[in-house]
Amino acid sequence: MPLDISAIKPDPAMLDLPWEVPLEEWPESHLAALPRGISRHVVRFVKLSGNVIAVKEIAEPLARREFQTLRNLGRIDLPTVQPLAVISGRTDAAGETLDACLVTQHLKFSLPYRAVFSQRMRPDTARRTLDALAVLLVRLHLAGCFWGDVSLSNTLFRRDAGDFAAYLVDAETAEIHPQLSPGQREHDLFVAHGNIAGELMDLEAAGSLDEGEDPIEIANRIMHRYDLLWNELTGEERFERGDRWRVDERMRRLNNLGFDVDELEMTTDFDGAYIRIQPKVVDAGHHSRRLMHLTGLDVEENQARRLLNDLDAYRAAHDRQDEDEELVAHDWLARVYEPITRSVPRELRTKLEAAELFHEILEHRWYLSEQQGYDFALEEAVQDYVATVLPSKPDEISILGVDTEEIPIRARVSR
Repeated sequence: MPLDISAIKPDPAMLDLPWEVPLEEWPESHLAALPRGISRHVVRFVKLSGNVIAVKEIAEPLARREFQTLRNLGRIDLPTVQPLAVISGRTDAAGETLDACLVTQHLKFSLPYRAVFSQRMRPDTARRTLDALAVLLVRLHLAGCFWGDVSLSNTLFRRDAGDFAAYLVDAETAEIHPQLSPGQREHDLFVAHGNIAGELMDLEAAGSLDEGEDPIEIANRIMHRYDLLWNELTGEERFERGDRWRVDERMRRLNNLGFDVDELEMTTDFDGAYIRIQPKVVDAGHHSRRLMHLTGLDVEENQARRLLNDLDAYRAAHDRQDEDEELVAHDWLARVYEPITRSVPRELRTKLEAAELFHEILEHRWYLSEQQGYDFALEEAVQDYVATVLPSKPDEISILGVDTEEIPIRARVSR
């Protein structure tokens, strides 16, 4: 049976991989040492043409279904891994049929939840990680995506200016509908609560959860956070005509949550005394889209917010508030952002992506200024950060070391 490769952008080097060998037995020479989450399927990170891909061995119908679902989610700009190919028609040396493989692009600087919790963390890391998952789930539900198996194991996390951004990595059970019913949303939340509580109990048993944290209480908090976000984004409000300012206040609250209001549905009562307002179409990424427009930088939402704040400070410091914003942004990019990120030694640049690195340098500068009692020069802050902080950070573009599957767990959660 001939090998069948269905790919978006075929890479000839893909033909050189040992598809005739079960994925679990692939030689180390092909593999990349990156942290893996827990999965009921065999998953391996593979080196290909200078990049890293994730390969999952799975039945062909499921592989093709997940491939198409990931493509559809990508088309509507939801945070997921990028599908590359489905490899089917595999047989081993004895002619026995092997399962197909789903190939996705490895998401650089991303971490499975066990890798996040296995590092030295701030006390509120669990909250920030689960907040990111709550935002992801709200975004999926707003877009009509029923996940079906919500869990930390099916999610990847990227650092985002001190917080985290969450990405859907396993869409095996996901379905896309024009709109979700309350029952579909409730089912996702019920599954999420059970899976997350179980996964956090595993971390607690392994000593990787902050002391004193209750896994059930944390799982309860993510349900509360989801409800707050969902109600803010979809709930109706009634305003008297004299309270038009509250319409603007509602939009500001949505922006502060990381969402941009694309359209509002407004209805007046028969007597014209009240206005009912409901966000009709909302999307995330208000700050990241603005930064992309101004500078071309494609970064996470909180990173974009922090960079835009520094850009605004640059405009004020140089008395350029009345100049064209795009021209000022170009100068800030050329004179501040790029020189700072490029000044970091090449061998240390894989520690953090550029936007997160810039954010941490700004944080370090604030810390030094507070400590010294005067405004610390940015160039000196960079030198001190590179010398005292950055070398001790893990290499997040390709973390080497213990496979997260080998960290002791109480009971594995299926995906």
